[in-house]
Amino acid sequence: MLVGLTVQNIVLIDRLELSLAAGLTALTGETGAGKSILLDALGLALGARAEGGLVRAGAAQAGATATFTLPERHAAHAILEEQGIERDDLLILRRQVGADGKSRAFVNDQPVSVALLRRIGELLIEIEGQFEVHGLLDPATHRTHLDAFGGLEASAEKTRDAYRRWRQAQEALDGAHVELERARADEDYLRHAAAELELADPKPDEETALTAERQQLMHREQLLEAIEAAYGELAGERGADRALASAARRLQRIADKAGAGLDPVASALDRAAAELAEGIAGLQRMAADLDADPNRLEKLDDRLNLLRELARKHRVAVTALPDLLSDLQRRLALIEGQSADLGALKKAAEAGLAAYRDAATALSAARAKAAKAMDAAVNKELPPLKLEKARFATRIETLGEADWGEGGWDRVQFQVATNPGATPGAINRIASGGELARFMLALKVTLASNQPVPTLVFDEVDSGIGGATAAAVGERLKRLAKKVQVLVITHSPQVAALAQNHLRVEKRTVKGKIATATTPLDDAERREEIARMLSGAVVTDEARAAADKLLVGAA
Repeated sequence: MLVGLTVQNIVLIDRLELSLAAGLTALTGETGAGKSILLDALGLALGARAEGGLVRAGAAQAGATATFTLPERHAAHAILEEQGIERDDLLILRRQVGADGKSRAFVNDQPVSVALLRRIGELLIEIEGQFEVHGLLDPATHRTHLDAFGGLEASAEKTRDAYRRWRQAQEALDGAHVELERARADEDYLRHAAAELELADPKPDEETALTAERQQLMHREQLLEAIEAAYGELAGERGADRALASAARRLQRIADKAGAGLDPVASALDRAAAELAEGIAGLQRMAADLDADPNRLEKLDDRLNLLRELARKHRVAVTALPDLLSDLQRRLALIEGQSADLGALKKAAEAGLAAYRDAATALSAARAKAAKAMDAAVNKELPPLKLEKARFATRIETLGEADWGEGGWDRVQFQVATNPGATPGAINRIASGGELARFMLALKVTLASNQPVPTLVFDEVDSGIGGATAAAVGERLKRLAKKVQVLVITHSPQVAALAQNHLRVEKRTVKGKIATATTPLDDAERREEIARMLSGAVVTDEARAAADKLLVGAA
């Protein structure tokens, strides 16, 4: 909820600090005292459009800071984490604007864009006024509100997941069809290129192996000379193999005299003899390979040239030729109908569509049921709000397939008719200013249990009404305040009397300059303020008695 608002150098406000509490808070004061300025300041802190005209005369810049406490799972926390903004016990939104209209925005003292500030602000406060109503006036939000009222979040999530799976499967199928058409258009080329590569039959890592072998053959004479010399040292008339064998025989003759002392030596000589024999055999194999094919170097060069020419032709690395051949064969298989991919993709898309239809059908039926309950609940609220001739209706329109989406195929719009027999129309086009605010109040009371925004601000929702109707407005604001924090700017004593907290906004002259200030009212001051609202400039004993009656009735 909103726990504090600090305003500096905005219009008539020099510096003002508001501390706010839970429940219903009334802001009262004479017309022109500056209540609307407080709303402007709050809007500024929430990311509203900044104008240089807000800056107090003589000041270089103006500023507004809104401080909030939030529940642990509030959606704003996810945005802070997403943006790398450190969380604290308090969430502080701050905005500065210069006389030139340029502004800066901060969240927890970290500079951010105004768009991000507004994005967070929309999750924290909703301002309802006669001429500017957010949230419920936007038809794009109506479906979400209906789902929340009906407790349809799980069904909506199921529909959303089904839609995403269907679209992914359909896009895969569409992509395969596009690829097939391209393959058909390039069929001659594909067949020629595939045949050429199949004839070449490139192998993975073949270039590396061929290059290494070529390197050996280029130094064939040197290698053979060295191998022959090494072979002579190891297996010639005085080679190492003869020396090892002679040493082993000599030791064997005295083995019975040495006991077990020579066993390790004998084992070592046996191992050496085995390793030596393996080395000699390796030299023989290498020499044989070098002598096996006198034309091998030429063949290697031809093979490398072929592979590299194919790689240049297809603009890939030599190592990519086997994969290229596989891709060409796959595309040809599409043309020839030898691939099961299209069939599998088609089945997946059909299954996805069927699952989406099932989920969207169930969701649509549930919405229709929830809409009836919601209409009844809202219409029950209207007569006490002096809207007894009005009718609220939730219109659900089934969209064509081209407009289906994650939210299903329903377009939801809240509509009203203000006169009997009239056709309901969009709420913001049919209702007048005062009616609109009261319709919003009726809706908010109905949707209170599913209200995602923790703070609501009502600007003169009681305009143009009085008596029992004003009392009914106050009662509904009080009921709403049991679910969320509610701030109301009011000229109605009936509404003010029902508030748990009361702030008076007034103009004061400080050092010859007019400034707006706010005062939290105690019980006595509150009684006097409500009496003023009842009687006008001159507060009479009768007005005080009436104020007492209102306050006692509100307790």
